[in-house]
Amino acid sequence: MANGTDEQNVIRPLSADEPDYEQLLDDYSHFAPPHEGELLQGHVLKVTDKDVIVDFGYKSEGLVPIEQFRQPDGSVHVQRGDVIDVMIDRSAPQPEGYTLLSHEKASRLRAWDNLERAHAENLVLSGRVTGRIKGGLSVDVGVPAFMPGSQIDTRPAHNLDSYLGQDIPVKIVKLNRRRGNVVVSRKIAVEEDLVARKSAALHDLSEGSVVTGTVKNLTEYGAFIDLGGIDGLLHVSDMSYGRVNHPSEMVSAGDQITVKVLKFDKSKERISLGLKQLVPDPWETIEERYPMGARVIGRVVSVTDYGAFVELEPGVEGLIHISEMTWSRRMKHPGKVVKAGDEVEAVVLDVKPKERRVSLGIKQLEPDPWTTVAERYSIGSVVEGRIRKLADFGAFVEIEEGVDGLVHISDLSWTKRVKHPSELLKKGQLVQAVILNIDAGNRRLSLGIKQLQPDAWEQFFRSHQVGDTVRGRVCRAANFGVFVELAPGVEALCHRSEVPAAGDQKTEEPALPIGEEHDFKIIKMNEAEKKIGLSLRALTDDEERMRLEDYKRQASAATMSIEEVMNTRGKGEGT
Repeated sequence: MANGTDEQNVIRPLSADEPDYEQLLDDYSHFAPPHEGELLQGHVLKVTDKDVIVDFGYKSEGLVPIEQFRQPDGSVHVQRGDVIDVMIDRSAPQPEGYTLLSHEKASRLRAWDNLERAHAENLVLSGRVTGRIKGGLSVDVGVPAFMPGSQIDTRPAHNLDSYLGQDIPVKIVKLNRRRGNVVVSRKIAVEEDLVARKSAALHDLSEGSVVTGTVKNLTEYGAFIDLGGIDGLLHVSDMSYGRVNHPSEMVSAGDQITVKVLKFDKSKERISLGLKQLVPDPWETIEERYPMGARVIGRVVSVTDYGAFVELEPGVEGLIHISEMTWSRRMKHPGKVVKAGDEVEAVVLDVKPKERRVSLGIKQLEPDPWTTVAERYSIGSVVEGRIRKLADFGAFVEIEEGVDGLVHISDLSWTKRVKHPSELLKKGQLVQAVILNIDAGNRRLSLGIKQLQPDAWEQFFRSHQVGDTVRGRVCRAANFGVFVELAPGVEALCHRSEVPAAGDQKTEEPALPIGEEHDFKIIKMNEAEKKIGLSLRALTDDEERMRLEDYKRQASAATMSIEEVMNTRGKGEGT
């Protein structure tokens, strides 16, 4: 009995004559009508001008109106072989030999199913912004959805029109299938993406690592680089070893660039980036490429009041100081010699790698005129030049390019008491002068203008002595006396005590009227100090003494005559 049961339970293979029941079931199901509202998948068999013929697994083929596939621009995005969602549409008469299908209803049904699943699983969807409406934007996520303005971006969005037509990531924040309402948020999707990317970036970043990022935005001091959820600052000083006036000269928003992480503060999420650090520093071998005394050619990149900066190569600039531009001292501004953009030749004067400085000179391209000035000029020779500068102590005269001489204020005039050179000279005036001294080593040349004429004082002292009577004109007065001009440029003092009838007077009136001429007697002479003392009293005393002597002589003569008469009378009486 048991054996018989086992034999009955053994599964035997079907013979060729027996039917395949599984195949029969599949064939039968092909003819079973689908349920009302059931979501089906069909294969596009043919596309005509009016309809799309679809095989949806039923005994007859289905028709979908072509208009359900037409885009706003009039194009039709469906072709033979496509797999599409459909469902039976019984709202209209069925076409003969076909079943009327709806792709639109099936798509909405599929969309709602997807939306409910995305909402339940907190998934990110892709939606297309279709329009701007009150309070926000309309977004197509399979069905029309509303995105409030506050949910567009992590920052307040001002230009909503810029989102039109864009495909954006969104998350569903509210869903009501019965009412057909969907509210989505791009802000939440973006924030979650940023958090995820930032976490990954922070995990992978380290100082010294080389990373690739996108230029997010530019400022005056640098550029912010998006490293994938976290921003780093590429300061303008770390963009190039050369001169960068503005970050826009090196990068633009949207550029993909490779940078080096210079500093990374994970707790504060601050990242400093560098671009120039990816290439060798040109200053490390600067002394080898630019030895002192070498002639170099560069481009003037900027001109300041104190000199001009010359780019010798990217990242290396040298300064031509204003004092190194010409041997002449009349240089007012470097802009008189060079301007930005000029290509110039210069001589390397000094290199300081640690300070990243190269000193250049232009005047060194020509011989220093002071090296031969002693050979070309001699003491006592007369030169001509233009007054370059006036100072309290004298005037600087340029006698040739790069060679200035000083006329000290004491060498301007033999006779005048000069308080400032401007009393006799003007800047730019062409003058002649005598070379008094040459000191080529200290680049000094002493000149004199008064030496062009004889010294009036010297001539006066040679031709006069104490006791001489001279005639002069009272030219000015002081409390202690009057000054008398004896010759052009030669003045002498007649003290109040040396003026008769004025010595004892206490008055502010001059001892003698200004402009009057008198004879005076020289009572003092000091050639070294150029001082002469005069006396009107001494001259008057001399005249009085001379008159007295004349009187005495006349009186003596008269006495002798009386004695002679008396003697004559005595002799006569005796006879």
